[in-house]
Amino acid sequence: MKRVLIIEDELNIAELERDYLEVNGIESYIATTGKEGLTQAMTNTYDLILLDLMLPRVDGFELCKQLRKILNIPILMVTARKEDIDKLRGFDHGADDYIVKPFNPNELVARVKAHIARYDRLIYREQNHSEIQIRGLVIHSEARKVFINGEEKILTAKEFDLLRFLATNPNVVFTKEHLIERIWGYDSIGDITTVTVHIRKIREKIEDSPSTPQFIETIWGVGYRFNK
Repeated sequence: MKRVLIIEDELNIAELERDYLEVNGIESYIATTGKEGLTQAMTNTYDLILLDLMLPRVDGFELCKQLRKILNIPILMVTARKEDIDKLRGFDHGADDYIVKPFNPNELVARVKAHIARYDRLIYREQNHSEIQIRGLVIHSEARKVFINGEEKILTAKEFDLLRFLATNPNVVFTKEHLIERIWGYDSIGDITTVTVHIRKIREKIEDSPSTPQFIETIWGVGYRFNK
């Protein structure tokens, strides 16, 4: 059975999320403060974290940043904020997805299942493609580590998944919509900026000159291509 950690200070919302997840066969646990959530995440094993943005004392952005330092599992932010700037900030701090309150519980369950399933498939594929080497770029799949000319670069879970997918499919142009479906695991019309932000962050970490990238090329009006 898959396990989800819910970090949410509004107990009625947390219990609603837990009830819907458990009805769908996903074991769920609740933490009502950031401190409690961080402790549970460090001492137990989970397949995904549902993280409320508006937590007391430590907000969701800071907690997401701390969680991402120790975990590669999917992190879904849940919030009442609808502004794009908050979504972009969440992605910058390592979030994999964003769902806005009030949400349809069935959509929440569907996204949780999609992220867990995709993460499992990526881990399985990584076991069969342990290392990729291209012009000084080395991707270690099992260890989930990336090196440029011998120097390790720290990527978030989705940054790593996106880079690895592109690198294992070189010289193929992928639209942003296709990348959303393949990496995030759902049809996310309107959230195309998710891909743009992740590509920008990857370029900042692996390219000598992010403004003139050598690895991940923008094909204007279409999408992105990894040059081998």
